[in-house]
This record gives sequence, structure tokens and C-alpha cells, in this order.
Amino acid sequence: MGANLALQERINQLGLTQDELAERLNRALHEITGRPGEMSARTVRNLLNGSSSRPISRTCAALERVFGCSVAELGFSAPSSMHHPSEGLVRRRDFIVSTTGTAAAAVPISKQRRSVGMSDVVRASAGMNELVEADDRQGGHLSLATAALEGRAAILDLQQRNAGERVRRALYALAAEYTSVAAWSCIDLRELDAAQRYVHESSTLAGLSQDPPAVMRVWILMAMLAYQKKNWPEELAAAQAAHASAAARRDPFFGSMGRVRLALAHSSLGDSAAANRALRSAQDGFRKVTAEERPRWTAFYGAAELNHLAAVILNSNGESAHAEAMAHRALAKIPAGFQRNRAMATCQLALAQLQQGEAEQATTTAASVFAIMDGAPLPGRMRTLIGDFHRDLFRLAPSTTYARDWADRMRDEWRQA
Repeated sequence: MGANLALQERINQLGLTQDELAERLNRALHEITGRPGEMSARTVRNLLNGSSSRPISRTCAALERVFGCSVAELGFSAPSSMHHPSEGLVRRRDFIVSTTGTAAAAVPISKQRRSVGMSDVVRASAGMNELVEADDRQGGHLSLATAALEGRAAILDLQQRNAGERVRRALYALAAEYTSVAAWSCIDLRELDAAQRYVHESSTLAGLSQDPPAVMRVWILMAMLAYQKKNWPEELAAAQAAHASAAARRDPFFGSMGRVRLALAHSSLGDSAAANRALRSAQDGFRKVTAEERPRWTAFYGAAELNHLAAVILNSNGESAHAEAMAHRALAKIPAGFQRNRAMATCQLALAQLQQGEAEQATTTAASVFAIMDGAPLPGRMRTLIGDFHRDLFRLAPSTTYARDWADRMRDEWRQA
């Protein structure tokens, strides 16, 4: 007599506790016999420790229904009344899962599909890396948002299958992450109505996941969206929620992320003193960050991004010399693959130079944005920044040769986009 490792592995794949498995088995017995089952965590322990190596027929039937495989695959010896060829069982399961005709319609959807475990969550999350890398390279674009929504649809389809509580929460967190990518893409594109819809959907999914980083990301997205819509009170409220979130309280990394959003919100409202306090707090908090495993979407936030956001805040506060220094620091540390981030920081550098009266140098800096993007379409947010630069340049130096050359260059780039 020994531990049933096959059963333990299946339980781990589904992310079930012993109590949860007992509940699943009792529900399965009710479906099979019409009477409630009476299994408990102790029953499950006996199945795991080898005390029950040859369960009775009704227990075997319940196990097969919950796990979608034969009891032999679960490490048990089935009663003779339950012996069936394994190939026949597989073919029967494949037929039920794949057919779309009357036979499948007669079986409830929860019994047509196999159960879902953490291995399925890991596989489903693999596509997220490609989406994040695509965003790093060229920013938000329509195909990225479409791919993210397709990923979310696949995750929500997995939610229709049997899963333990831990697995179900992980699926909701992943669905929230995919939806957040779609929301962020729309924010970057300045498709703000669509972004609003996806942010709300992501909020619901993140709440169901009970995952602090997922919830934190929603507040960050809400703050970003409000900033683009120039709804400063809402931006502040979302930033305050991010700052007060469980993720921000537990981890200095998220705490810094929340505080810099507060700084941006205060700057938008014209409160430069509060903005600078929050910025210093974000910088101090980031110095306490330790290397830990965090969600893939957080890769954008580091010393470089913090310096970039500092440049945004300081430009807004009218501290252009300090903003220029922060933009240079950001550009010195932004990884090569973060193409869009480098272009955005370059925009802030150009604006800081222009505010200091260095119009010709600022024009050269701004023109380098097109080279950095290397032919990729400029996201809506970047086009807005370039438009702001264009307007200020022609207000300060309208008749200069470099301003006219800039206008010709921008017109050509806009036409190609």
C-alpha cells in the first residue's frame, strides 16, 4: 500500500483542495444516481494514501466523471463491473467532445469538455508575452487589440469547464490581463470610447480573480484613460485607488507605480507642490524594490520609465531644465526592444528643449522620433505629443528654415501613416 501519485497529480492539475474534490465527487454522484453523495475530505485522503486502492463502483464512476478519464489512469483497480477497453473510452470521449450533432447536444457542456488545470493556464498565458513584446516595439495598434480580445475569448471558453477555485481565479486574472492589453492598445491609439469599455470589462474580470496586481493594473489604466480624456478629477481618484490598493501596500514596486500616477494627477490639476512630493515618494519607494517574480505586463516599469514619467510631470510643472535631465536619464536606460517607450521619452526631451528656447535643437530631437519608430505607425498618443510640439514650435519660431523643414517632414510622415 502506497500513496496514489497518479491521483495526486490530477488533483494538482485541477488546483483542487481535498474538500473541493469531495464536493465535486458528491455532485457527480448526484448526477449519476439521483441521490446526494456523502464523500468528505477524509474519503479523498484515503484515496490518496492508498487505503482505498480498489474503490466501489459508484466511487469509480464519480472519479471518472470528475477527471474525464478511466480510474485505471487515476491509479486504481476498477471493479470487474466497470472494466472497459481504454481505447473505447478514449474514442467515446473524443466523439463526445468533437461532435456537433445530436449526440453532443444531449450531453451538458460541462460533461462534454475535460477539466482545466494550472497547466492549461500556463499554456494559455504563453501568448501574452508576444502581445507585450509587440506593444513594446510599436505601441498600441488595431491588430494587437484584436489579438488580445481573441486571447480573452479563449480564456473565457476555458472557464466553462470544470476547474478548482485556484485555477478559476487564475483564469479570471489572465482574462483581465488580455482585456487590459486591448484597453491599453485603444488608449495608445486614442480610441477612447473602446478603451473605456475594455477598462470596465477588465475591472470586472480582475475583481473576480481577486488578484491584487490585476486589480492594480485596472486602476492604472483608469488613470491613464482619464488623463487622455482630460478628466483630471477622475484621474486623481483612479490614482488614489491605485496608491491604496493591496498590491501597492504589499510591494514597494507597485507602491512606486501608484505614487507616480498620483504625481501625474496632481500635475494635471496644477498642484505642482503635491506632484513633486508624490514624485519624490515614488522615487524613494522604487529604491526599496527587490527582485521578485511579477506579472509580465509590469516589465515596462523600471528606473527608465520612472525617469520618463518624471520628465512628463516636470514638463507639465514648467520645470523644463529638470525635465530635460530626466528625459536624458530615461533614454540612457530604456532597453533597446522598447521602441515605443524610447520614442515617447524622446518626445518629452524635445518638448523640454523647446520650452527652454532651444527650438532648433528641439526640432532635431523631435525628428529623431520617426527614425526610432523605423516606419511603424505612430500610436495616437505619440501623434498627439508630436502635434503639441508642432504647435509650440510654430508659436515660438514660425518663420525659421528648420521649422519649415520640420513641417515638410511631418507632413510626409503623416501621409505615409
